[in-house]
Amino acid sequence: MKPRHFLTLLDLSGQELKDIIDRACELKILLDQGIPHELLRNKVLAMVFEKSSTRTRVSFEAGMNQMGGSAIFLSPQDTQLGRGEPVEDTARVLSRMVDAIMIRTFEHEKIERMADYSSVPVINALTDDYHPCQLLADMQTFVQHRGSIQGKTVTWIGDGNNMCHSYINAARLLDFELIVACPPGYDPNPELVAANKDRVKIVRSPEQALPGSSLVSTDVWASMGQEDERVRRMKDFEGFEVTLELMSLADENALFMHCLPAHRGEEVSADVIDAPDSVVWEQAENRLHAQKALLEFLLC
Repeated sequence: MKPRHFLTLLDLSGQELKDIIDRACELKILLDQGIPHELLRNKVLAMVFEKSSTRTRVSFEAGMNQMGGSAIFLSPQDTQLGRGEPVEDTARVLSRMVDAIMIRTFEHEKIERMADYSSVPVINALTDDYHPCQLLADMQTFVQHRGSIQGKTVTWIGDGNNMCHSYINAARLLDFELIVACPPGYDPNPELVAANKDRVKIVRSPEQALPGSSLVSTDVWASMGQEDERVRRMKDFEGFEVTLELMSLADENALFMHCLPAHRGEEVSADVIDAPDSVVWEQAENRLHAQKALLEFLLC
């Protein structure tokens, strides 16, 4: 039987996404109460990292351990991928030895090829096009603090990047409106926007996007691989820093989220991200719980 993969949120139905979020909340409670939940005993996850990470590695590795399984960290120096082995061959070999493969890489096409040749589930832990695992955590955090996101307005401020693309997919599955505020030249994928034109709107300033928003999210202006564009991007994104003044334009109960790492004084001010009631740190923690729920969904 062909395995279920998780390459984008659209590999799930809306109900499956809701079920994973609900299960993540349950697993969080079990961990807080010290109740064992070793549902993945003897399962092994291969973690292939071609892009570095803090939260992704720790959350997946800790999650597998807490559920009774184990995880193997593989950097480019640890695999033949780093020496030019075809991704198809790596997929064939790894999937004969482990129960799931998580990969964090650059080209989305690479993870699609991995999935095509793997006999076990492949999980997208980030590509240049999508970051679906982060959206699991973001949606869990919103549900825990504000309940259902259906019918709400969400604002994305900044680059139309992989996070923005995954927010578009989340809007489709969970039925919320997404307003993207980005400067010209930084729009999300036009085909993805067109396919979701009934719920996605692009504007050119945060001030236009924020009124009525229940969730405001952003990301760094120059992601991994874009360091040489940093000076130009700093200029292009002038006026897009999420400040307390901007947040005051959103709903009075609006949550602010950031996938981290954050650059205070650039895409977000310190008094927003470090506010006493900031949910950003819980959002980061929820990567652990949401991914445990995802692993259980794919492997059990």
